[in-house]
Amino acid sequence: MDFTSLYNHHEREVFAAVMDTATQYPEIHRNSELLADVACVALNRLPPRYIRHAVDYSFYLTEQERLDVDAAIKEAVGYAFNFVQARSVLRSKPR
Repeated sequence: MDFTSLYNHHEREVFAAVMDTATQYPEIHRNSELLADVACVALNRLPPRYIRHAVDYSFYLTEQERLDVDAAIKEAVGYAFNFVQARSVLRSKPR
């Protein structure tokens, strides 16, 4: 059995949302490691939705469910940027 076609549906949407939002956080935007951290934090706040084909997933969602998923992704990405930014500030303070 080949499982390579399976993936978490939220990954692509979260990655796109991170890149769209990154310009609002210049310190994070310049650091690919921090952008990856943001994506991880956001994805960990969302329930996984493993699929084989994006069309299949979208087909079974109602309009309200689609709106709810979009809102959850936006909230998770916003939280993640603030979380990573706060951690970065704490790490940069002298001890």
